Amino acid sequence: MSVIDEIKSRIDIVDLISESVSLRRSGKNYLGFCPFHTNTRTPAFVVFPESGTWRCFGQCNEGGDVFAFVMKKEGVDFAQALQILAQKAGVVLKPLTAQETAERQEHETWRALLEDAVTFYRHQLLNTEAGKQALEYLSGRGLRAETLEAFGIGYAPNRWDALLQHLTAKGASIPDLVQVGLVSEGQDGGVHDRFRHRIMIPIRDEQGRMAGFGARVLDPKDVPKFLNSPQTPLFDKGRLLYGLDHARRAIREKDQAVLVEGYLDVLALHQAGFANVVSPMGTALTEHQLSLLKRLSKRLVLALDADVAGEKATLRGLEVARQVMDRSQEMVFDSRGLLRIEARLQADLRVATLPPGLDPDEIVQTDPQHWERIIAEAKPIVVHVMEILAEQRDLNDPKQKDEVANLVLPLISEVANPLERDTYLQRLARLLRVDERALLSRLSSARKPARRSPKTETTSSPSQPAPIPLAQSLFSLEQHILGVLLRFPDLLYRLDRALQEDELERLSPSDFSCAEHQTLLRLLQESLEQDLVEPLQYVLQHLSLPMLEISEALLEKSQGLEGPSQRILDDLLRAVLQLRQRSLNQQIEYLRFTLQEAEEQHTSFDPSLRSEILALAQRRLKIDKALKKATSH
Repeated sequence: MSVIDEIKSRIDIVDLISESVSLRRSGKNYLGFCPFHTNTRTPAFVVFPESGTWRCFGQCNEGGDVFAFVMKKEGVDFAQALQILAQKAGVVLKPLTAQETAERQEHETWRALLEDAVTFYRHQLLNTEAGKQALEYLSGRGLRAETLEAFGIGYAPNRWDALLQHLTAKGASIPDLVQVGLVSEGQDGGVHDRFRHRIMIPIRDEQGRMAGFGARVLDPKDVPKFLNSPQTPLFDKGRLLYGLDHARRAIREKDQAVLVEGYLDVLALHQAGFANVVSPMGTALTEHQLSLLKRLSKRLVLALDADVAGEKATLRGLEVARQVMDRSQEMVFDSRGLLRIEARLQADLRVATLPPGLDPDEIVQTDPQHWERIIAEAKPIVVHVMEILAEQRDLNDPKQKDEVANLVLPLISEVANPLERDTYLQRLARLLRVDERALLSRLSSARKPARRSPKTETTSSPSQPAPIPLAQSLFSLEQHILGVLLRFPDLLYRLDRALQEDELERLSPSDFSCAEHQTLLRLLQESLEQDLVEPLQYVLQHLSLPMLEISEALLEKSQGLEGPSQRILDDLLRAVLQLRQRSLNQQIEYLRFTLQEAEEQHTSFDPSLRSEILALAQRRLKIDKALKKATSH
């Protein structure tokens, strides 16, 4: 039995969830109100003790096992959920290797040095004559003492060795100080403080552990305006979001995360009560950063300066880079890339444009309700780009209409959801005052899949395997799908394309009920987005020891498969369709049961239940049609 299986066997999912959710028994299962969104009318959260899983049949439409529940509730990743549940279950995780132990100890040493630096910079801000200038500046920006304390804001004195002398006197080694980015090596071989005469902003990871610093100049003549810690094993700008450790609870409660550009914007907004705000620290948004937020909420808003979201976006073909902070950093608005991320994450990603010349901290200090309106009026990416382009062109000019269409139609083609795609197309037709059919023909050609080469067709076996029996358990279906994808990661591209040809969504972690399976699919998707190592090697490098055991077992299940052939792809497609079909059957059955129970007991129920059942039934019809086609091949 693996460590993960042992934890599942020791933890009763009903007991675990009952710690934070009020459940009542209903037949073999338990019902309650979902803890992840507001709902006080119809209990849409179900716990299934027999399978050890849960699912929200309401707004969330998410589910999983005990690990998935802890990950969503606490906003942690699988490895962290494993630690939490292992401790609760009394299961001892396998000891780390000697190398892992040494790395962990080294990282703890570095984090301790960073914490010492926070204390030093705080003292310099509050208790020195030189720190008064920094305090006056921060006060002038409207930041109060309690906000500065909560975020640990400090001041680096205008000396070359102030921090160096302080920490070495406490026993810190110079190599460690260099590694963690607190001091820099000069051309003469000596070392000096990296940060001098700057406001110091501690940057922590989502768990609140120190990772590095952001530093703002006080002297306008100094450059760069913002200086971050260098890339270190602890400080990776693409994997951090400033303020997330403070924002996690608010993001979950509001079911929305807002991204702004600057550190001081985050401070001012949190101070004003808008605690669901984080910052990518001026760098291009990464899928990892958005994945961190998606664990807490699917609703994400980018609050962009007018020049980033508007004029420059138009002039540079919708892929804009604006120089901010360090000279090497860029705040990027790439609408097409963001749409692809939105589809992969199944999130709701919107854009809010700030008034020209105003920063978020200026807006919220002048009129907090203005900030609320800006965020409430955030638009989907396609609509935002469409309106920006229309503002800057003469739509009475046929050539300029054609130019707008050429820019927007590729974006619409990237939208995975066919209903959203049609809605955007109708909106563009109204905006341009043209016949929708003219746009539709161009959109269809843009989305037309490439024909398979004769070589691909001739390599597929004429005899197709029998479909996977429906009696097979959902867990086994998940294992089969992941076993094939681990062995042939590139099949994921072809699988997603096949699903989209049937107007179905790409394979998603939400298709799986087990948290470890969800984690493996995320890693597979990440592995295909990088090109440094082979996909399988990338996955294995990012797995903990318990997860490596699971991966090895899955690879054993797919041993002997020769491919990736068309026959294996067809088999994989059928397995995914069967998985979705049975999940939809479960959802429809539950909603019908809920409706019937409310009618029999003459209690009120959410009137949208009937329309939800109808919508699910329509989705199932589409799955049934695709499965019938896949089985007949």
